[in-house]
Amino acid sequence: MSRGKRVGVVGVSGYGGGEILRLCALHPAVQVVYVAGESSAGQRLGSRYPGLSGALAALTIQAFDPHHLPDLDLLFLSLQTVESRKAAAALPHDLKVVDVGGDHRFVDGWTYGLTEITGPATIAESNRVADPGCFPAAALLALAPLVARNLVEPMGIIVDAKTGISGAGRGGGSTFGYAEVNEDVSAYNLFKHAHAPEMREALSRMAGGVPVSLVFSPHLVPMTRGLLATCYGRGRLTTDQALRAAREEMVDERDQLTHAPQWSVKRNLVQILDHDVVIVAFEMPMVIAPRDKGIRVPASHAVNFDSVQVDSRCNVRP
Repeated sequence: MSRGKRVGVVGVSGYGGGEILRLCALHPAVQVVYVAGESSAGQRLGSRYPGLSGALAALTIQAFDPHHLPDLDLLFLSLQTVESRKAAAALPHDLKVVDVGGDHRFVDGWTYGLTEITGPATIAESNRVADPGCFPAAALLALAPLVARNLVEPMGIIVDAKTGISGAGRGGGSTFGYAEVNEDVSAYNLFKHAHAPEMREALSRMAGGVPVSLVFSPHLVPMTRGLLATCYGRGRLTTDQALRAAREEMVDERDQLTHAPQWSVKRNLVQILDHDVVIVAFEMPMVIAPRDKGIRVPASHAVNFDSVQVDSRCNVRP
């Protein structure tokens, strides 16, 4: 297949933009022809990412102007919250846009971009895709099979999650420095985290529109990247019923499902226990490429071009 699909990445010098660049560089149906950044504008892309070569390394990072873009099939926006809202409003309607930030999740006219929930075909057909948040991606992948099939109650769900520090971005501030986070674990943004409403809305839609009660406790742990969400809900079902629901619900059957005690082995696994309380744990991948500072990308964030897909583990499939 020729590398004919022309892709641009805005915010390429940030953690999210850098990870998108890596995925696109490995995609057999993608040609990155445009990259934009703020502080890095004017630099060669190869000087920012020395591992690149050829035409990709020779690209010059542009100052982003939504009114002056080359001919593109797809544009990724990896910008701070609010910035992508203004930028997307100025982009051509016929250009496919994926917003990695949080401005367009569950906004009219935008498709929620978690492929295991929305479906890859729906995402492929949409010109406006909102990438899910990191915490919601892990929690929803764990809870979706049970909530969608009414196997757990929609009220009283608990999401206890741990995350690395790269989610704050390169400009995360002094509170995310080594001295502040090393050898420590801390809860943050309790009762006010921006991802809590996103999770409630997604779960409510899966449950047929009924209200969902959810308590979300995010924790910061001293690692560069990665995320573990342990979710609790009430329901009466067996382990086999829960595992069967998960296998049938998930689009990507390569995600491993198990209730073995030693389940965390560098891949996406789900742990489900029976009795009155159902516990589901979902581990986001922690894949670090050379010179990659790390970003937590949802486990099945996918780009769909015709009949080719690539997911965040860089598994290309027809």
